[in-house]
Amino acid sequence: MPAPQSDLQPGALAQGGTGAPAEQSRIHNIGYRSYDGARLGRGYATRSLYTQSLRGAYGLGRSVKSKVLPIVLFVLMCVPALLIVAVTVTTKAKDLPLEYTRYAILLQAVIGLFVAAQAPQAVSRDLRFRTVPLYFSRPIEHGDYVRAKFAALSSALFILTAVPLVVLYVGAMLAKLDFADQTKGFLQAVVSVALLSVLFAGIGLVIAALTPRRGFGVAAVIAVMAISYGAVSTVQAIADVQGATSTAIGLLGLFSPITLIDGLQSAFLGASSSFPGGEGPSTGLGVVYLLVVVGTIAASYGILTRRYRKIGL
Repeated sequence: MPAPQSDLQPGALAQGGTGAPAEQSRIHNIGYRSYDGARLGRGYATRSLYTQSLRGAYGLGRSVKSKVLPIVLFVLMCVPALLIVAVTVTTKAKDLPLEYTRYAILLQAVIGLFVAAQAPQAVSRDLRFRTVPLYFSRPIEHGDYVRAKFAALSSALFILTAVPLVVLYVGAMLAKLDFADQTKGFLQAVVSVALLSVLFAGIGLVIAALTPRRGFGVAAVIAVMAISYGAVSTVQAIADVQGATSTAIGLLGLFSPITLIDGLQSAFLGASSSFPGGEGPSTGLGVVYLLVVVGTIAASYGILTRRYRKIGL
């Protein structure tokens, strides 16, 4: 059998017998090509992350099991609106039996469950499987990731809370109720649920981002949303029985997310209130509510940005 021949020519080895080729380097074309397509950059990556996160909030693009809970909660939000419309049209009522601005307040439990289920899904999986640094490799940055996740969950919550309002409004038009009154109430409620969506999304994401365990995140969000409202409502009722002033009762509402929204729409949108006695906060106290809501949203964004700056290291 003939011995294999080397590509190196006699005398091609460097002096000293090291085996290193001297001036005999070769470049082989093995088929790799440079990318010559469009470079879409950070904006496209951020929009893609937003779109995928929004779809994921409703289980789209995921397994059938992942679709069950968000779809069930969405149906639960819409069914009462359909029943209200059916009763209004059938009885030929002169007005809807429920104000637009009261709808989200009464169905806060469903909204809280949605936040508890989808906030951990949005961020905890990335933490658990340690894929967050991959997002920051290029071209997306820490702020882009936080903005995409924040906007996606806020949008998902807005869809959850605004669609039933659209059902009520369409039903009111079919029942031939007063156009001006119904439009005013509808727009006021849309502003209210928009604030609610951003506020709840920020709180939910901050809590979920603290742990990679989705179960812990779900339990923590439920505890914050449910316990805070129950505790504030109870203390407000006790304070009312003890003869506390409306200002003192209103200040207690600063410690619950849903009570903040309730107080805001009562102070500025003319909505009825679930506060003891049905008397919401004054306009002056409503300004405090607004500052607390805006401050909480800003603080949530800041905490998330700081959290992911550390994770991305």
